[in-house]
Formats: sequence, C-alpha cells, structure tokens
Amino acid sequence: MEQIAKTGFDRLWPVNPVAHTFLECLANTERQTSPYNHWLLTNPFPAEICDDIANLPFPPPESAVFNGMRETNNSSRIYFTPANQEKFDVCRCVVEAFQHPGVRAAIEETTGADLANAHLRIEYCQDTDGFWLEPHTDISVKKFTMVIYLSDDPNLADAGTSIYERPPNFKLVASAPYAKNRGIVFIPGKNTWHGVAKRSIKGIRKSIIVNYVTSDWRDAWELA
Repeated sequence: MEQIAKTGFDRLWPVNPVAHTFLECLANTERQTSPYNHWLLTNPFPAEICDDIANLPFPPPESAVFNGMRETNNSSRIYFTPANQEKFDVCRCVVEAFQHPGVRAAIEETTGADLANAHLRIEYCQDTDGFWLEPHTDISVKKFTMVIYLSDDPNLADAGTSIYERPPNFKLVASAPYAKNRGIVFIPGKNTWHGVAKRSIKGIRKSIIVNYVTSDWRDAWELA
C-alpha cells in the first residue's frame, strides 16, 4: 500500500494535493466489518478543498421533495461535470485526483473494488430540513461509494450516514460521524444497507458523493 501511495501521486504532487491527502488517509484508515465492510475517514481532503467545495456558488435546491429517495429531485442535482470543472478549479482538482491511476489502484487494493473501465461520478449535495434517505443498497452499476462531509456546524453532528443491518428489521448499527472532512467508504453490495435517518436538520447538510460506475451508466451527462 505504501509503495502504491508513493508512486500513485508522483505525477500529481504538488499540482494535486487531493491525491496526496486522500492516499495518506486511506493508508491509515482501518476497515470496519460490522454489519459489512466500510471505512470511516478522517481528513481525506485538504481542509481548504472542503471549504472551496462548500463555497461553490450553487444555492440549495428549492421545493425539494423529501420522500426518502434522492432521484426524486434529479432535476436539481449538481455534479462535477466537465462544464463545472471548466468553471471551478476545485471541481477539476478533485476530479483529476480520482481519475489518477495511482488513486484507483490504491482504492482497489484497500477495498477490493473492481474499478476496471469504471467512470467517475461526483455529486455535490446540499440537504436541508426534511431530507432523509430510506434504507437502501446502491444499484449494481455503482462500484465504489464515498461520502465526504463538508460542514463544521455542530448542529449537524448527528446527520451522518446511517448504517443498517439487513431487512426486515433494518436495525440501526451505527452512524458515520458528520463533521467537516470526515466521511465513509463502502463497496456497494447486496448487504450494504444505508441511508439517512429522519431527524431535524438545522442548517445545510453539505457533502460530496464520489462514485465509480460502470460504462453502461444511464445518465452519462452526470459523469466527470
């Protein structure tokens, strides 16, 4: 792992600090195994990158429908598309890091994900009061899921991703700590039940979701 990390960011450092910081974080993060394999991240990005993402000039969605599914509000979702990479340096910086073969190799070695021929998809989320996600597993075309939280608002401390056991009970096992520059990684599978429990959200729950997806991803316009 150490060898991959060193060679992986040679061509990006210091041009791309995200690759460096993420690889160091991943190399020092222990795997959690209950109720499925996942990794709780601390400081995966440089702090200024979190700030720059959180300060992107996109307003929170208006008139969002909160029914436990993100796709209900597809028309207002924001992605690190090529157009947004042209407009905003931070979008390009993050995309370049996760497109790098060394970063992909480190993810594969650490998590067991198969990222061969996978495409990068990064979503910027601004969730407001009323938002929740029902327990679900990610669809099979997602090969890697990572959520990075962006706000240091203490009112959001309990707003992290919820981790559940299998149905029918969906017992809540744990919640990822919501705090600036904390996050969670898992490899989507039939048992990776997760969501966001219903609770009052005081403030704006800002995060990015980093996915690698298969080449037959339906909405190609979302890709980086």
